[in-house]
Amino acid sequence: MEQESWFALINVLFGFGLRRCGPCQRIAPIFEQLSLKYPKAVFLKVDVDKCADTASMQDVSAMPTFIFYRRRTRLGHCQGADPVGLESKIQQFYGSGDVDDADDSVADSLPGHMDLSSFIMKQQCECLNESDYHTFSQCLNSDSGYLQSDEDEQLIMSIAFSQPVKVHSLKIKAPSENGPKNIKLFINQPRTIDFEMASSNTSIQDLTLSTKDVEEGNPIPLRYVKFQNVQNLQIFVIDNQNGSETTRIDHLVVIGSPISTTNMGEFKRVSGKKGESH
Repeated sequence: MEQESWFALINVLFGFGLRRCGPCQRIAPIFEQLSLKYPKAVFLKVDVDKCADTASMQDVSAMPTFIFYRRRTRLGHCQGADPVGLESKIQQFYGSGDVDDADDSVADSLPGHMDLSSFIMKQQCECLNESDYHTFSQCLNSDSGYLQSDEDEQLIMSIAFSQPVKVHSLKIKAPSENGPKNIKLFINQPRTIDFEMASSNTSIQDLTLSTKDVEEGNPIPLRYVKFQNVQNLQIFVIDNQNGSETTRIDHLVVIGSPISTTNMGEFKRVSGKKGESH
């Protein structure tokens, strides 16, 4: 497969191979339909009767197994001939139609790094003092609304990652009048810290954002050496640009790279149709 493909779904057929695997045969037409429904993803098939080494390297133990990648990085996997579960997993990693453009933009401006949205476990994220109508999850997607504080200007955002990552920078897009100004960053906390702890505890880094930073949403570099093994990131927004009663964040992006990566050269097409491998 092409190494620069931004998203790939590897369907690994493990055991006796496609011809003898009943579940593989049942899911095969669904897999083909999904490849048409999600055209910005690369769908590949691997028959482990012919590529046993690949299955071994990927720790495949059942068939069918579906493995998800973005830019050489393994995002996750699922097993079994479950069409609903498979599509749900695709949607989790595929994202909206503009994700590939955002990824390309990050890759061009910050080589070696990527938007870490695919590694954020949204179900385990939390935000203290968020509005009931403008919640944290809305600012994690560029087209899903915005986050707004509730009772005052302060916010605490807790971001959980599915695997350890290195965090290089943050992009915070917000209005100039009530976007964040002074923030404190904490990592690898056992639980979401409260406002008293956030105010008194020593952070791993403090940032002061300018109106230009939030208006343009440019990457804000962090002390990269301090963010080499991040399992969760907590962002304490102390105040906003103009001292408004509420703080607003339109879009938050965490930029970096996963600690573990995969050599996608292992999945070179041997023969057959384009997009298909043994």
